[in-house]
Amino acid sequence: MSDLNSPVLLRSDGPIARIIFNRPKVLNALDRAAAQGFLAACRSVASDPDNRVVIVAGEGRAFMAGGDISVFTDSVSPSEISAHVRTLIEPLHEGLEILTSLPRPVIASLHGAVAGAGWSIALATDFAIAADNTVFTLAYSKLGTSLDGSSSWSLPRLVGLRKAMEIAMLSDTYQASEALRLGLVNRLVPAADLTGETDRLARRLAEGPTFAYGKIKALLRDSLHNTLHRQLIAEADAFSECAKTGDFVEGVTAFLGKRAAKFSGT
Repeated sequence: MSDLNSPVLLRSDGPIARIIFNRPKVLNALDRAAAQGFLAACRSVASDPDNRVVIVAGEGRAFMAGGDISVFTDSVSPSEISAHVRTLIEPLHEGLEILTSLPRPVIASLHGAVAGAGWSIALATDFAIAADNTVFTLAYSKLGTSLDGSSSWSLPRLVGLRKAMEIAMLSDTYQASEALRLGLVNRLVPAADLTGETDRLARRLAEGPTFAYGKIKALLRDSLHNTLHRQLIAEADAFSECAKTGDFVEGVTAFLGKRAAKFSGT
């Protein structure tokens, strides 16, 4: 349990870990302390063998309205601005590398404004569930800057190169329904139901074969870097490792016995 005044909260609910951006007065805009808090939360989640799914969410009226650009007015030279940007981006990027390589599913629970770094973070997760009032924009080009938070990696993989160019360069605003149509989120729910529907998905995943989920996640994320031959080898290796688990024995036994499997995650 995190200090309630922390810019990022980490909460555990049995097998579900929750990373919650907690600067609601500024729509959770990411500053240096929040970036460091995000990294610390990601490290903690990765070191805890008891969690089986991770939710990333935001307090207040928005998931995250981008980076806190107000801090740049305090910098007096380009070199100072550049140095400050590094202190913001580097912990954010390290945290995202942890989450994307985590052998457990990560869900983004989105509402309100999802902009800039907020959208980048959401794009990096494995699942995204959004309230029907969510509004998305990358916005970087409107500030005269390029992308961060792995969005230049995630976006073309989700929507293709040409559409990614349009979304990133024009920085248009996208309603939740369009984000769903483009495959940028998995599902939309009424805003009042977001927490409940996110928890329902998280619990479904938490009750699943966590080890196998980790292998599936790695296979899919690595697939675009591999030749077919290498991917087939990776598939065979992953299947062989899954076959050694108790979950595989339970899954096969349950299937043959025509009953629902009860997975332990091992």
